[in-house]
Amino acid sequence: MSGTHGWAAAPHDGAGKAASGGARADGARGAGFGHAHGPGDDVPAGAPWSPQPAQQHLQVQTITETDTARAAGLVRRVHNIFGQRVVGQDGLRTALVSTLIAGGHVLLESVPGLAKTTAAHTLAAAVSGTFHRIQCTPDLMPNDIVGTQIFNYATGEFTTQLGPVHANLVLLDEINRSSAKTQSAMLEAMQEGQTSIGGRIYPLPQPFMVLATQNPIEEEGTYVLPEAQMDRFLMKEVLTYPTPGEEVEILELTASGALTAPLEASPIALQDVLYLRELVGRVYVDLSVKQYIVALVNTTRGGGPRPLPDLQQHVRVGASPRGAIALMRVAQAVALQAGRAYVVPDDVRRLRHAVLRHRLVRTYDALANNVAPEAIIDAVFAAVPAP
Repeated sequence: MSGTHGWAAAPHDGAGKAASGGARADGARGAGFGHAHGPGDDVPAGAPWSPQPAQQHLQVQTITETDTARAAGLVRRVHNIFGQRVVGQDGLRTALVSTLIAGGHVLLESVPGLAKTTAAHTLAAAVSGTFHRIQCTPDLMPNDIVGTQIFNYATGEFTTQLGPVHANLVLLDEINRSSAKTQSAMLEAMQEGQTSIGGRIYPLPQPFMVLATQNPIEEEGTYVLPEAQMDRFLMKEVLTYPTPGEEVEILELTASGALTAPLEASPIALQDVLYLRELVGRVYVDLSVKQYIVALVNTTRGGGPRPLPDLQQHVRVGASPRGAIALMRVAQAVALQAGRAYVVPDDVRRLRHAVLRHRLVRTYDALANNVAPEAIIDAVFAAVPAP
């Protein structure tokens, strides 16, 4: 099995096909998933990857056509502003907007000069939010980003000076250049939406989003991000070079000053972002799609309905339950951007690489043979039947 040629499993007839028509409201499961069991049914053995709900959940308010129309208009305004400052990079645009409305954080990886910082500035401008950029260096301390207490000699009291993490959008430039102690200071902010200074809790402004960048080709003076912190990022987007045509367009727009000209479209408000996040949570996810997501995640761990042969030779640790939640949440965001109030399997597949590539811990053999995480993810999705 050669890693240089990728790693794939034999696809089947049902893989990758989106559910036709609308979402099934009866909760029926797709092909390969059996039927939904009731309390009195005999549950067959051998399906640990397909858990049944313990109880019925409360009904969520449905999304109306007015909601989808308003959401489409808001997302269109964000895309228009993004397109004025960033040429190409459609994958980056989709990842940033999806992360924003899904309420997560994103990790951007690329060589220098591919508009990571520009994209972060543009996203902040598109949502009328406060923006702070933190340049990570080895001597950066936790207090430099969280905040600290300052003694006032005139009053004899301590006053709290909040750090730059207290903003709607925070850019952590070259996050892997900061020490592990400083990186750990971001965990509370990213996971809990708050910071602790002098024993007091300071909530972060809402909405709050972290955009972290790292350069994969420089190793001197860098610290590898721990897996616990990597798992906190909803997505990891890997940027590639623009096409020759896009690069010519970049030069043309730079020469004409269009990239630095005032924004033509009006930005959306922070309340609009909160509204979009609330809508994402209301996008309907059928039980069969949830079981499909669980099957995918379990397949990355060596289980699932169709376990991949020799997976343990390439993957040491598969995706966690947080990965399953991320797949569902991102699929809801993708569906809303597509103008739908329900999720189809193609929504789960759309950003699969960005959601899962940083959640798989590869073995030393996989690293030595250049087995890309994207190839493993594609093999998992090809092996699991879609509903």
